Amino acid sequence: MAAAADGKKGGVLQGRYEMGRVLGHGNFGRVHVARDLRTGQSVAVKVVAKEKVVRAGMVEQIKREIAVMKRVSHPNIVELHEVMATRSKIYLALELVRGGELFARIVRSGRVKEDVARLYFRQLISAVDFCHARGVYHRDLKPENLLLDEAGNLKVVDFGLSALADHARADGLLHTLCGTPGYAAPEVLQDKGYDGAKADLWSCGVILYVLLAGSLPFQDDNIVTMYKKVQRGDYRCPPWLSTDARRLIPKLLDPNPATRITVAELVEMPWFKKTSIARPVSVEAPVDPARPKEAGDKDEPETMNAFHLISLSEGFDLSPLFEGRSSTGRREGGMLFATREPARGVVSRLEEVAARGGGQMRVTKSGAGGVRFEGAGRGGPKGRLAVAAEIFSVTPSVLVVDVKKDGGDTLEYRSFCSEHLRPALQDIVWAADPPASVALAV
Repeated sequence: MAAAADGKKGGVLQGRYEMGRVLGHGNFGRVHVARDLRTGQSVAVKVVAKEKVVRAGMVEQIKREIAVMKRVSHPNIVELHEVMATRSKIYLALELVRGGELFARIVRSGRVKEDVARLYFRQLISAVDFCHARGVYHRDLKPENLLLDEAGNLKVVDFGLSALADHARADGLLHTLCGTPGYAAPEVLQDKGYDGAKADLWSCGVILYVLLAGSLPFQDDNIVTMYKKVQRGDYRCPPWLSTDARRLIPKLLDPNPATRITVAELVEMPWFKKTSIARPVSVEAPVDPARPKEAGDKDEPETMNAFHLISLSEGFDLSPLFEGRSSTGRREGGMLFATREPARGVVSRLEEVAARGGGQMRVTKSGAGGVRFEGAGRGGPKGRLAVAAEIFSVTPSVLVVDVKKDGGDTLEYRSFCSEHLRPALQDIVWAADPPASVALAV
């Protein structure tokens, strides 16, 4: 088989890795599943285009990420096997983690039981403490950067915003404003210098809250108002949390880094030390939103593994982000939009649209996963008009609704969309403010 210096599927990369399908795309390249020809082991190969990195001024960040990953070898951190390069690309051979993101599990279940959350949290703290002992601060800890392997074990990934202890200034503090809104510590947002270890522990506290509550502790449509809540430590623990959990979370989400709990203190807390009964095993593969629902599937919104899509489009026009999915209906005038309306509210609104559609539409299927309705009459030469709307979860508070023609005449469908659907749904369409899951700065 010919060498594939560019890492294309079916080729062999530098005589070592047989390249397979693309797992995903990033800002600077793509990630493939590959097979190590020397061991037969499956790995993930991250292909980074040098030109894009240079153009974005991210050369030092890529170098730092590689240096950090070589320094941290731990069971709960994704392992970097080796780094290769050509004149145009950099290749990172990484441990392949098949269980998907912890974020996806939270989206599916809303929250996890305390025993399971404790196991995940212990593994997270073990990895974070290991990094800190080696002078590495992650600075972007969040559920999207925590993967699960097939046995349900947690793996920390994405050290692109990490810092080393020697990056601190003369005051011994880090000063780069970075991280993810909602997870970044208040001292990071103040831009006055911060201790990387303390900031990471705050993020761990937010992650623990999300695991137990199924939502972020600090939320607001206005990002400035949300930052003020973070600075004040303004949140509430849900009533279902145990007493020990209620005692621990405020120690992690302490706005004052000087009094915030340390790892040494954390591991002695009753909640952390409690013996767990449950064990997360046999993690499901991430849901494929293009897969048709089958008998036995739960009647709930499917999970769409696309956390940044809202920031890339506005209004009804999200379709460019879904190349490769079946889009016949969309090419014929379909709609794909984001909303913060709960699934039941979206379903109710769609049912109202059908009922108001000149009395000519009837609902044939309805549930949290979507609605299907069709014309009540005989229909035209192509049969009755049928419209299907599917609902997908993107985050716990954001859904994507995919509306497309499921039968009948295209012109009739377009007319129905423009006269009935779009006007009725316009007020629940969400076009995001600056995205809540991107780096603030590098």
